[in-house]
Amino acid sequence: MRELLFKSYYNRPFTCSSCGGNLIFKGVGEYHCEMCSAIEYDDYGKVRRYLEEHSGANVSQIEQATGVSRKSIQQMVKEERFDVTQDSRISLYCERCHQKIQTGRFCSKCELEYNRELEERNRSVRNIKMEGIGMGSEAKDNKGAKRFERH
Repeated sequence: MRELLFKSYYNRPFTCSSCGGNLIFKGVGEYHCEMCSAIEYDDYGKVRRYLEEHSGANVSQIEQATGVSRKSIQQMVKEERFDVTQDSRISLYCERCHQKIQTGRFCSKCELEYNRELEERNRSVRNIKMEGIGMGSEAKDNKGAKRFERH
């Protein structure tokens, strides 16, 4: 069950491929085996390690060398785990205005607008949930009336 929950999360390794021991997360996509101290990497770790050695590599080169899918690599860039360099032939575009960007999903202007819209939507949902006894139209009708009676 646990492996099913994390399956889509960059192919996180759970057991050591050498000895079958448990792997412990050490950071930046790196995992160490409790028993034999072997080091294994999830997809993010593989891509990060490859880019440290081959800066400026394109998605096809990364995909071929690491075995990580193009879709996963693009998702990592959208999650701002990696940036596209200025001299790169790869182009990322804002999902709203289609302006060229280096990382993420939106340009700074559209990200600000998106966050404002999201806050406004959340605020309106909260206001709807907060309406109840003593709030909204019922409070206006019962000016100064007790809400509870003692018996």
